Amino acid sequence: MVPERETSARERGPAGATAATRPRTRLDQPRAPRRRLLPEWDPEAFGRLSERIARFLGTGRFIVWMTVVIIAWVLWNIFAPGDLRFDNYPFIFLTLMLSLQASYAAPLILLAQNRQDDRDRVNLEQDRKQNERSIADTEYLTREIAALRIGLGEVATRDWIRSELQDLMKELEARQHDGHVVFPAERSDRPPGRDVDDR
Repeated sequence: MVPERETSARERGPAGATAATRPRTRLDQPRAPRRRLLPEWDPEAFGRLSERIARFLGTGRFIVWMTVVIIAWVLWNIFAPGDLRFDNYPFIFLTLMLSLQASYAAPLILLAQNRQDDRDRVNLEQDRKQNERSIADTEYLTREIAALRIGLGEVATRDWIRSELQDLMKELEARQHDGHVVFPAERSDRPPGRDVDDR
C-alpha cells in the first residue's frame, strides 16, 4: 500500500506554494541568453580598437593630418565664397570638433594605458616567478657544488698519492741505509716463498 501512495503523490505534481510556479531548469544545458537594453560588445575587440586609435594618436602622422585639416578648414572659411562657408571667423564649429576629438581621445588613451598596465602586471608576475625559479635553481646548484667539493676533499688525488709514495720510498731508503731489513722475504736463512709469520 505504501508504494501506491507514493505513485499517486507523484502523479498529482509538486506540492507547496512556490513549487508550481518555479520553472524547471536543466543543469546539463547552458541558459538562454537574456535580452538587454544596452548593446553588447566584445571588450577584447573594443580594447584592441582603442589601442590602435591611441597608437595612431601618438604618431607624427596624426599631428600632420590634423594640422592639414585645421589649415584647410580655416582657409576655406576665410577665402571661400560667403554662401559656401560653414564656419565663420570665430570658428566655433572647429572648436567644437577639436573638443569632441579631445574628449574621445582621452578615454581611449586611458583605456589603452590600462590594458598595457594589465599586460605589464602579468609580465612582471611571470618575471618574478621566473626569478624565484632561477634563484632556487642557483641555490640548489650551489649546494650540489659544495657537496661535490666536500666529497672531493675525501678522495685521494693523483698528487696526494704521488706524495705518499715518495714519502714511503724515502722511508724505505732510510731504513735500508740504517741496516734494517726492509723486506724480510729477502733474508737468506729462510726457505724461499715463506713469510715470517708462516709457521
